[in-house]
Amino acid sequence: MTAQPGGQPASATHELIAPNDAPRLDVLVAGHLDISRNQAATLIANGRVAVDGRRERASYRARAGERITVTVPPPPSRAVVAESIPLNIAYEDEDVLVVDKPAGMVVHPAPGNWSGTLVNALKGRGAPLSEVAEEGREGIVHRLDKETSGLLLVAKTDRAHRVLGAELQARRIVRRYAAMAWGHLSEDRLTVEKPIARDPRDRKRMAIVSTGRPARTDFTRLARFDSADLLRAHLYTGRTHQIRVHLAAIGHPVVGDDTYGGGGGRRLMQLPPRRHFLHAAWLQFRHPVSGQEIDIRSPLPEDLRRALAATAQGSLPDDAFAGDLDPLEYFGFYSLHL
Repeated sequence: MTAQPGGQPASATHELIAPNDAPRLDVLVAGHLDISRNQAATLIANGRVAVDGRRERASYRARAGERITVTVPPPPSRAVVAESIPLNIAYEDEDVLVVDKPAGMVVHPAPGNWSGTLVNALKGRGAPLSEVAEEGREGIVHRLDKETSGLLLVAKTDRAHRVLGAELQARRIVRRYAAMAWGHLSEDRLTVEKPIARDPRDRKRMAIVSTGRPARTDFTRLARFDSADLLRAHLYTGRTHQIRVHLAAIGHPVVGDDTYGGGGGRRLMQLPPRRHFLHAAWLQFRHPVSGQEIDIRSPLPEDLRRALAATAQGSLPDDAFAGDLDPLEYFGFYSLHL
């Protein structure tokens, strides 16, 4: 989405080609834009969706090869208030910064979360933020789910944002997560490559949908415990809830994930309420100005450290989690030979 003169965001235009056996037009548009079916139907009713240049009903089923153009109007403007909220900054220079986000913090303002977000906190620091994205998402290069902790990249200048955005699209920004999944994967290394879109039956969830956006995650098992596996997850794409959806799709949801079937046994794992075991622990990217390779690591937070110790009880030496050693180091998370 670009900005009009005066800083107001302009409408965004999206195009897609209808596949074979395309679903209803509202379902197809919702899946492609990652919005609800009701939102897609509203766009269609308001004449903002064209099929080969003509208007169609929400129930229309496009023929293979038809070009669908969607014009999304900018959201209503709402000022984002700067707030004094402490942040753990893992890296910062004049162009970029990396935040180690705590679980429970929403990344940017949205209905139901207009304050207390990471963007509110970033504005409260008084440092510059890029304005390439729409208002309320200043500086945000990629996102993390509310209950996912860990490293998140922020651009401070427009130039840095454009370069990092292109790097992200080209899959040259490396993001690896520590995850605990219920049960045991069928093999030590596993790639899940399944398209993701809004769940047609529950718009608050994501799901594996044939018409969804391509998504790939590589999983490496670092440890196998009685009831769960400790995994390293490497994101090749960044779809909403991608790791959680992919693990749930193969029958091994993230421990503590109430949305995708992993919420049972929380007390067994000593996880706090609403917390799931997912942490963005390793971020590698090329600096957008200097070209230097940046490598940032985030130790496992204390709540996940306790959960890991509870899960591994009886499987490891008593001193495995003693001292300042990051449990991820102990399990070889940062070794690509595993």
